[in-house]
Amino acid sequence: MIDKEKFHVLNYVKKEEYTGSMDGMRYMLKKKEKEDGSVLEVIIWPEPYCYAKTSEEKKQRREFPFTSDGVMEAADHLNAVYQEQKPVWEQAKRM
Repeated sequence: MIDKEKFHVLNYVKKEEYTGSMDGMRYMLKKKEKEDGSVLEVIIWPEPYCYAKTSEEKKQRREFPFTSDGVMEAADHLNAVYQEQKPVWEQAKRM
């Protein structure tokens, strides 16, 4: 699970994509420019492959405000998806 007290990635994401994994679940946070400003895009996919080698239909995407609060919402989302889809991540670890 992501510890929100230690999940301060906004300054990093301003310049680079941030990737991580959690027991079979991989994720990426990145800055995405839209017409009305920047948003924080969260992409989740199962192991074992990297983002580029994973088919698009296996990726889950969601956007959040590009703020510190948005990062905290993203952490909550990542933790929730991990819990809700735990069998998927358990199976991915065995591949």
